[in-house]
Amino acid sequence: MEREVELRIDDIAFGGKGVGRFEGKAVFVPFTIEGERVAARITREKKSFAEAEVVSLEETSPERVAPECPYFGRCGGCVYQHISYAHQLHWKEWQVAQALQRIGKFREPPLQRIVPSPLDYGYRNRVTVHVEEGVIGFFRRDSHRLIDIERCPISSPEVNAELASLRQRRPRDGHYTLRAHGGPRVFSQTNDAVAAQLAEAIGELIPPAQTLLIDAYCGAGFFAKRLREKFARIVGLDWDIHAIAAAESGAAPKEHYFAGDLSQRLELELSRAELGLTTVIVDPPATGLTPDVRQILQSYPVATLLYVSCNPPTLARDLAETSGVFTLRSVTPFDMFPQTAEIEALAHLTASR
Repeated sequence: MEREVELRIDDIAFGGKGVGRFEGKAVFVPFTIEGERVAARITREKKSFAEAEVVSLEETSPERVAPECPYFGRCGGCVYQHISYAHQLHWKEWQVAQALQRIGKFREPPLQRIVPSPLDYGYRNRVTVHVEEGVIGFFRRDSHRLIDIERCPISSPEVNAELASLRQRRPRDGHYTLRAHGGPRVFSQTNDAVAAQLAEAIGELIPPAQTLLIDAYCGAGFFAKRLREKFARIVGLDWDIHAIAAAESGAAPKEHYFAGDLSQRLELELSRAELGLTTVIVDPPATGLTPDVRQILQSYPVATLLYVSCNPPTLARDLAETSGVFTLRSVTPFDMFPQTAEIEALAHLTASR
């Protein structure tokens, strides 16, 4: 049964919802900021927590700003447009720290300052929109119904031009990926400027005189191709045959790319590598490293392990499991996705022995 309560928001959870407490339960309230006092309607209640929607803001935070998107709050994409950009960065950095402490059990994680995006709007170089019965846009928050979108403020002007063109064509029902620039239709980083900063940071962490780079989950070779001058041999691994085909296009003779069973090939390459002269980059999906990949990395502790993550909780889990073999040197968050709850992070590890 729905009921209305008054809450003081004292935290922002991973995922973007504000957190208050009522009758000993955590109550998650979207589109709120710590320090705010709100009247909220509880919409879902469990034994240890509840979810609610804002009815009215009784006291507002000085960090509250006007969203730039007319669809904000209804569209399921952005969750932070009501928060100043500097404060978004503060919370994302804090959430990475909390994941490392609570899940990874690192008492004092070597967390670096978050790297902001040069653009906090207009940064996305691609989006996927859905079309159903003349409605063209994104899914509504907490729903599989579509909301009609004429322009997406976090997307680049080129992507919005593609969206306008699509709308004029009155397309058939389906899914359409709109891109700011050409290239293979495989996974690639969404924010060009932050991706370049991430690649530069990785390059700075690679010690001199390394001979082999293994780029696991390499996609079309985004990192490998930017780092190839540092190594005598490059090995890229990915399950996606289309991504590997894109990586092989224009590859130098020292670049070798393999599609298929990633863990099997990773173990083969590491078993014959000189581990002290080898760097491994892993950039897994949000689920993190699979158990077999974690075990292989522990069995073959390379000189440098660089872990790119889009999910701090699974990053923290994987770092905890490898802590006996590797030493965690630093974790640097990157704001690849401003206005959203998504967080990218780069962990730098070295072999402990």
